[in-house]
Amino acid sequence: MAYLKKSLHILIFGAVFGILAQEVKVAEEFITDRPDATESPISVPKKSLQIETGGFFETYKENETKTKTLGYNTTLLRYGLLDNFELRVGWNFEKIRTSINSIELDNLESGFSPLLLGMKVEIASENNLLPDIGLLIHLAMPFTAATDYKTESTGVDFRFAFAHTLSEKSAIAYNLGAQWSGDSPEASYVYTLSYGHTLSEKFGAYAEIYGDFPENSKANHFGDVGLTYLIRNNIQLDATIGKSFTKGQDILISTGISYRYPN
Repeated sequence: MAYLKKSLHILIFGAVFGILAQEVKVAEEFITDRPDATESPISVPKKSLQIETGGFFETYKENETKTKTLGYNTTLLRYGLLDNFELRVGWNFEKIRTSINSIELDNLESGFSPLLLGMKVEIASENNLLPDIGLLIHLAMPFTAATDYKTESTGVDFRFAFAHTLSEKSAIAYNLGAQWSGDSPEASYVYTLSYGHTLSEKFGAYAEIYGDFPENSKANHFGDVGLTYLIRNNIQLDATIGKSFTKGQDILISTGISYRYPN
């Protein structure tokens, strides 16, 4: 279950910088769903293909067991089918190494996580107190995963995404939803809250808290901060660092690049 949650968090990064991108008037509003864990309510433009990819390193400890996860490829493809609707495909390639009481086990897990198929639809546009509102739904297909990453059944997640512009240089965004890992019928209720600030026409920064509330186990709460750099109107670099407030994640380091075609 842990690795699927991590995959979902990594694949579905990025709302606040999308809102701020509108303020600097980049071509066709270059809005990404990375690097933060908060989803944007805004879809990609019609007939545009957006590629968002990167890598991450994470350590996670539970009792005396510690896992180190290295994600070489966290790719999300987004295609604008309609003016307010996009299709989404995501796939991670990861390696996980486990140790118990600091003794490393000879059980390296590696391969592709379940393929994510999904959609995003814009429900409402920001109007005074009414925020931008979007809905996202994903399915995680177990038959597409490597043996080490197969789940018993199809994973499902959905969330509503909201965004408010605070000023010409700042915005907040937040998500509410739920997810099922595919290894258990237990639902986990998901929340995120992110604040973003435009430092210049090229640089942006954000701070965020997010987490989940499983039905039959303890809640997990995380925090992260990051930067984005807009190379061109359709190319963006990002970097993130974070950790959990509750027991579990010791550190998360992520970096990536996003590109949209056509410009």
